[in-house]
Amino acid sequence: MSGQLPDVQADRPEVTVGLSQVGVTGVEKLVKIARPEKRPIVLMAEFEVFVDLPSWRKGADMSRNMEVINEVLEEAVSEPSYRVEDVCGDAAERLLGRHDYTSRAEVTMEAEYMTRDRTPESDRETQGTVDIIAGATATDEGTRETIGTRVTGMTVCPCSQGMSAARAKRTLEELDVDDETITEFLDRVPQPGHSQRGHATITIESEGAPEVDLRELIDVARDSMSARIYNLAKRPDEDHMTYESHADAKFVEDCVRAMAEGVIREFPDLSDDAVITMQQSNDESIHQHNAHAERVAELGSLKREFNGE
Repeated sequence: MSGQLPDVQADRPEVTVGLSQVGVTGVEKLVKIARPEKRPIVLMAEFEVFVDLPSWRKGADMSRNMEVINEVLEEAVSEPSYRVEDVCGDAAERLLGRHDYTSRAEVTMEAEYMTRDRTPESDRETQGTVDIIAGATATDEGTRETIGTRVTGMTVCPCSQGMSAARAKRTLEELDVDDETITEFLDRVPQPGHSQRGHATITIESEGAPEVDLRELIDVARDSMSARIYNLAKRPDEDHMTYESHADAKFVEDCVRAMAEGVIREFPDLSDDAVITMQQSNDESIHQHNAHAERVAELGSLKREFNGE
């Protein structure tokens, strides 16, 4: 076959409407996260990569674009990085430079991260998993990067617990227990409430890399729920988790507010224009539906609300 094949993607489309995202999903790469004086953490990461497409161009060279994307990602992950969001930022900036027809490049990444914990009572070593979420958007004006996490925990419904406490109070009164003892008992022994497995998600977006430590962000998310959960749990650990979760019963809304408080307290150096996204979803145990709450706001706005301004 002689001659060059036609570049159909560069033709003018029949419908001249631009597209905000054209790209690929499900691209898997190994990413190394460097640690001072320690072996790097190796993640099996899944990327999504997009560029915008102007109205005058039919396609984004999808077949050749995948070759470019593969090359860009390989270059971005070839050396260990200290921040996963910087991997995305590097890839987005490289993509923007390789496409003369695009004004915006986006790269997102998710990976499963193994944590090492100790059980709360038996003090046994155990491992758990959380999801790391990272991303970047590059334009001619600069690059915004995102880091975040999705973790699993346990919540207890305060409404259900309140009804149980009322029932316990009536029963104790029928048994002629005095009011002072009833009050002390209910203060010291949290009453049952229906529990859920909860999923907390926090992401932080800023100009450049957000000034947060990923492990601290994971802790904020895990502590926003009624109790942490562990893969390994001896009977004392199960008792601990059950008691702690019922001693700190939370609605799905309470969990999002706890995330906001945690971000404000743990990251005082974070810029006020950083965008915080907080989501809580609970797998309900006594309903067929699930519960969900979320908030998206700049950190400065959250601080003003938190301080009652």
